[in-house]
Amino acid sequence: MSRKKRLLAGIFLLIFSVCVGRISWKALDHSRGAADYVEASALAGLGADADTLPETDEYAAVLAETDLSALREVNGEVAGWIAIPDTEVFYPVMQAADNSYYLDHTWNREKSSVGAIFIDCEGNPDFSDFQTLIYGHQMQNGSMFGGLHRYKDDAYLREHPAIYLATDEGVQRYDIFAAFEAGVKDVVYRLDIEQEGIQQELIDYCLSRSVVDTGIVPKADDHIITLSTCTGRGYATRWVVQGVRR
Repeated sequence: MSRKKRLLAGIFLLIFSVCVGRISWKALDHSRGAADYVEASALAGLGADADTLPETDEYAAVLAETDLSALREVNGEVAGWIAIPDTEVFYPVMQAADNSYYLDHTWNREKSSVGAIFIDCEGNPDFSDFQTLIYGHQMQNGSMFGGLHRYKDDAYLREHPAIYLATDEGVQRYDIFAAFEAGVKDVVYRLDIEQEGIQQELIDYCLSRSVVDTGIVPKADDHIITLSTCTGRGYATRWVVQGVRR
């Protein structure tokens, strides 16, 4: 083999080795991240995963037993537990002093690209705002908020119509009323909605943009949660799924 061919072969081998190494590291990182949330379920007294829980409103009764205090012994920034029955969404909800920390840390502060589900740092951690923004990564394996894009399908919405939140005040059910792609500078991401009295503007915007029609129309004195994740097409827009407290 000529020197040139040996050099090319060496370069290709190096590139191949780097690619395999990156893939292996990513798989290990995701595996460790998933294990962190199995640990969270066990500490909260909820079992290993959401599949063990009923898919009716008995779900609320089961989540009422969530031991948030046990989770807070590990990390005091736990605000609650979020769940959508029969989906991957079954996680503690965090809140940090900024919106960057939980992009690359799991709930127990382990460094991981899986990140965590977290409330906007400027929101009230008790979900008492008119709108509470909750962020999570769009993971390719469907974990975290990776499955929210399935709400483009009316059949999927009918099978998964509600979001549950377990907090210190008990368990609340939020009925999903909208799902759509929003610009990061649109009204849905404003944090002064109540201060400016533009609740109705937000409601009208969400209903007009939604790709699903549930017939549910929130009121200005309701409480809304907005689950936000990436679209996979850059940083200008996000995919959101919204629920109104029953």
